[in-house]
Amino acid sequence: MLNDQELQSLKNRFGIIGNDNSLNYALSVASQVANTDLTVFIQGESGVGKEIFSQIIHSQSARRHNPFIAINCGAIPEGTIDSELFGHEKGSFTSASESRKGYFETVNGGTIFLDEIGEMPIGTQARLLRVLEAGEYIRVGSSKVQKTDVRVIAATNKDLLQLVQLGRFREDLYYRLSTVPIRVASLRERKDDIPILFRKFCVDFATKYKSQPVQLTPDAKQILMNYRWPGNIRELKNIAEQISVLAPHQEISGDELSYFLPHQPVEKLPALSNSPSGSAHADFASERDILYKLFFDMKKDVNDLKKMFFEIVQNPSVRQNYTETMDANDQQLMPFSNEPNPALPGSKSILISSNQANDKKLEIIPVEESLNLADHEKEYIVKALKKHKGKRRDAASELGISERTLYRKIKEYGIDE
Repeated sequence: MLNDQELQSLKNRFGIIGNDNSLNYALSVASQVANTDLTVFIQGESGVGKEIFSQIIHSQSARRHNPFIAINCGAIPEGTIDSELFGHEKGSFTSASESRKGYFETVNGGTIFLDEIGEMPIGTQARLLRVLEAGEYIRVGSSKVQKTDVRVIAATNKDLLQLVQLGRFREDLYYRLSTVPIRVASLRERKDDIPILFRKFCVDFATKYKSQPVQLTPDAKQILMNYRWPGNIRELKNIAEQISVLAPHQEISGDELSYFLPHQPVEKLPALSNSPSGSAHADFASERDILYKLFFDMKKDVNDLKKMFFEIVQNPSVRQNYTETMDANDQQLMPFSNEPNPALPGSKSILISSNQANDKKLEIIPVEESLNLADHEKEYIVKALKKHKGKRRDAASELGISERTLYRKIKEYGIDE
C-alpha cells in the first residue's frame, strides 16, 4: 500500500481530488499492479474517472514509453470492430480496398484500454480471449496467425456477471479479464469529497471566465452532498460550470442551488437488501436488466409448477394423496389435457372439476406458456424479415430497433435469411 505522501504525489500528478478510503485503496492497487503485466479490470459507474486509472497503470509500468490507446467498445459499429482491433486484409470485405493494421498490431509493446467492454460483441470476445491467453490474433480475411505483446486494461459500468447469466458476455473471458479487479467508488459513496471537488471546479471556472469563485451556504452544501449524482464527477463538474456562469451572486443558498440540480424521481423499483448503496442502481445496470431478472424468476416459478403437476399426473401414489387432499376441499384433480387452450394457442392445460353444490363444472387452467424472451424475440425478428422480404432496414424499423442491433440479433440467433 502507498503511504500518505506517495498517495498525495500520485493525486497531484493526475489531478485527482479526494481523501475517501475507497479512492485511496483503488489508487494503491493501481500503483502496485502497474509494474506487472497482469490484466486489470476496472469497474465503476459512468463518470467516475475509470480512464484515469488506466493512465496511472500505464504511466507507472515498464511500457510507459510505448503506445497507449483508449478504445470505447460501444462506439465502434459491430461490423467493423474486429477490423479496428485486429486489422484486415485487402478484399476481406466490400470496402477493404487495402490491408490495414489493427490496434493490437500498432500498439504492440504498449497498453490498450478497452472501455465499455460489456458492449463488445460475442464474436469479438472470442478473438480477445485468444489474445489474452496466447498473445495471438488473426486479421479479418486472413489465415495467418500473428503475435502481439499488448497489456489489456478493461473497464465497464455494467455488472458483467449478470451479462454472463443473460448470455451476453463470455464467462471464460470475464474470469480472464478480472485477474486484478479495481472498483472505483461512485460520487455518492464519497460524500465528504463532494464539497472539495465542487470548490476546485468553481475555482477553475472562475479563472477561466475571469470571475469570483462562488461559495455555498451551509444548507446548500448539505443539499450538494445529499444529491445522488448519477453522472458522478462529470455531472458535478457540469453543475459547477453552470453555477459559475449563471449564479446571480457569489454566495449560493440552498434554494438557489436546487434550481440548478435536476429533479430526482422517487425510486419505485425494488432494491436488493444486500446492496451496499441500498438502491437498485448498485445491482443492475438498467431497468431492462431488472425486467430480465423478473422474467427469468417468473419462468423458474412456472417450470417448478409444471414439474409438480407432471409428478402428480404420472405418479399414482402422489396423485392419490393429492386427490384425497383436494377431496377434502371439494375439488378433484383431473388428468392432463392435450387439447389446446383457445385462450393461449399452442399451450397445454389441466382440467379441474368442482363438486360444489353437486354441480360439476370443468375449468380450463393454462399451465404452460413460454416466458423465454429470446424465443419471442427470435420469432418477431423472423416474422419481420419475412414480412419485408429480407430487407433489414425495413424490418428493423418495424421492430423499433436499429439496423445494427438487428444484424447482431440475426447472428446471435443464427437466423437464416
